[in-house]
Amino acid sequence: MTIVFIPSLIALLLSKADEKGSPLTELEVLDIRDNATAISVDAEAALSMSESRGYRDIDPENCWAEWLAFMSEG
Repeated sequence: MTIVFIPSLIALLLSKADEKGSPLTELEVLDIRDNATAISVDAEAALSMSESRGYRDIDPENCWAEWLAFMSEG
């Protein structure tokens, strides 16, 4: 089973950063992740959801590092 965030974790983080008007801290990123809505689906459903979104969401287990990498790509 795979955890899928609804909406995607990256979309949530982008929205919160925009709302805040400044970069999110590590604690903020982790808090957003921990309080986000997520569902558990099989790997095939997770892949289908990712394909329909058109992008791969960031890994919740490594979200801080992936968030920083995403933001640096800018």
